[in-house]
Formats: sequence, structure tokens, C-alpha cells
Amino acid sequence: MIFDHLNNITTYKGLSPDLYEGLKYLRQVSPDIAVGTHQINPRVKAIVSEYDTKKVNEHGFEAHKKNIDIQYLLKGEERVACLPVEKLKETKPYSEEKDAAFFTASVQPIEMTLGGGYFAIFFPQDGHMPQLCVNDEPMIVKKVVIKVEK
Repeated sequence: MIFDHLNNITTYKGLSPDLYEGLKYLRQVSPDIAVGTHQINPRVKAIVSEYDTKKVNEHGFEAHKKNIDIQYLLKGEERVACLPVEKLKETKPYSEEKDAAFFTASVQPIEMTLGGGYFAIFFPQDGHMPQLCVNDEPMIVKKVVIKVEK
């Protein structure tokens, strides 16, 4: 997992051309972008959504096998809880179609707040639970999730 500010994306230039392409996209994307899927290149796409954050994410933690997620908020703030997959208990087996398995945790996760220019990158070993409200106050957010094929 990586948690950083968009001002520092050149740090990740050598990590992967596709990851860097996704980070560059976030730096120039307009907050007015339409909700939906936007193809960046054949291996990278942006999924834009708007929703209310919540006190509890009923799906729990998620992890992906085919894609790396870069998560970034265009509007608002949200908490994301994180734990390594090996510290999680599977509640819903991996779905090839959704590229996701779901989990629950029995230990305290680390948490970060997305918004204000901060992004997070989640690799297949990183269980993550997004969409949580900050300070128990739900708010409407607009989020971009960059899906990078690994």
C-alpha cells in the first residue's frame, strides 16, 4: 500500500508505466468529470462515482487479484481502513467477474483519510475498506478509482 499526496507522483515514476499514467491522470482530471468508466489506455481505466460515505461498510474489506487500485477523491473526504490480506478472514470468495474477494477483520486496521490531494494505491495483498465517513459524519463524495491491470 502507498499513501501519498499528488504533489509527489514523480516518486513513483519508476514503479510502473501504467501506475504512473494513472497518477498523471489524477493530477489533471476535472472535478466535473462525468460519473462512469473512462479508458486511459488499454491496461488502465478510471471509474468515477459519487456516493454518501457511511459509518459501516457492509461489504467489509476487499482485495483484488487482477488489478491494482489507485483511489482518489475529487470532492469530500473518506476514511479507508487497511490490513494485509493474511490478517483478514474471507467472508465472500473471490469473484473473477468482479475481481474481488471480501473479508472481515479481527484485529485493529490502520486508517487513512483520502481527500485534499491525497491518494492511496492498493496492491493485491492489501485488504482495504473504503467509503467510511470521517468523524462519524456522512458526506457526499466524488471519487476516482484507477484500475491498473497487473
